[in-house]
Amino acid sequence: MTLLEKLGLLALHRIDPETGHGLAIKALQSGLAPAPGPITSPRLKTSFAGLDLPNPIGLAAGFDKNATALDGLAKSGFGFVEVGAATPRPQPGNPKPRLFRLSQDRGVINRFGFNNDGMDAIAARLAKRPSGAVIGLNLGANKDSDDRASDFAKVLATCGAHLDFATVNVSSPNTEKLRDLQGKAALSALLSGVMQTRDALARPIPIFLKIAPDLSEAELSEIAEVALEARLDAVIATNTTLDRTALVSAHKDEKGGLSGAPLFTKSTRVLARLSALTDGKLPLIGVGGICNAQDAYDKICAGANVIQLYSALVYSGMSLVGEIAQGLDALLEQDGFANVSEAVGSRREAWL
Repeated sequence: MTLLEKLGLLALHRIDPETGHGLAIKALQSGLAPAPGPITSPRLKTSFAGLDLPNPIGLAAGFDKNATALDGLAKSGFGFVEVGAATPRPQPGNPKPRLFRLSQDRGVINRFGFNNDGMDAIAARLAKRPSGAVIGLNLGANKDSDDRASDFAKVLATCGAHLDFATVNVSSPNTEKLRDLQGKAALSALLSGVMQTRDALARPIPIFLKIAPDLSEAELSEIAEVALEARLDAVIATNTTLDRTALVSAHKDEKGGLSGAPLFTKSTRVLARLSALTDGKLPLIGVGGICNAQDAYDKICAGANVIQLYSALVYSGMSLVGEIAQGLDALLEQDGFANVSEAVGSRREAWL
């Protein structure tokens, strides 16, 4: 991390978190954020769900909700970027304050509630996306929708032509009863509609499913079964948690989803279990609590083909992407892996 970035983070942490996040987006838009371009090596290059990636490090959804910083993010070193979530109609989300730093725990709690500009505005920005980057969209449903299941297909139909992949997000804890769509029957019906819409696109794209970390063993087994039956291209494990175990920061009891370092162990265990349940037949994206190269490597060894991060940027800045890429390359070399794909699931049993 450069001195300028350290000073910038110190300044951002002195103001309201959501205001600080807005300034971070402006820094990317203005070219003030680190912009190393594609970070890659023979060990880091990988193919995932039909996508050729320079490295396996992705930006998780939620950072650039409205696809307003695509140019800056394309230069920031990520192997792929996910924006959104987008809903059919614009919506303001939940009342403020709705974003809280848990500095002592290196975590974040949010209860945004899918605040976004709506699919039409987001589609217009995606249509002008930078070439060469791998960009996907997190699909959401409006809070007051009469048919939330169909909302996901609507957003995909509107934005799909400008995407490399799309993610069905039924695991946010901040839209009431949204997680109910993770049940077997509801999820099967929802995914059927999304996959039909995907197949109707002029250029069909990979479809991912993002799941919660707070699932029972039976619920996780059902999701694995549905994901394979629906022929999903990947599952993202996991979204934020409602668990508040062992937190010490002042805002630990705020309502919303917890992300960052406290989520790492829980999300990695869900990832490993899902890897075992699907017997490696379903590509997996590991997300939740990744703060450094070792965390990224542990996710991959637990069963992740690629990884995503977001909350760690709050504490370590955008230069963290390059640091993780370089560190991951070194860890792979140290253990004798010629490519990241060889390490996937190599230590899964340790997390079961």
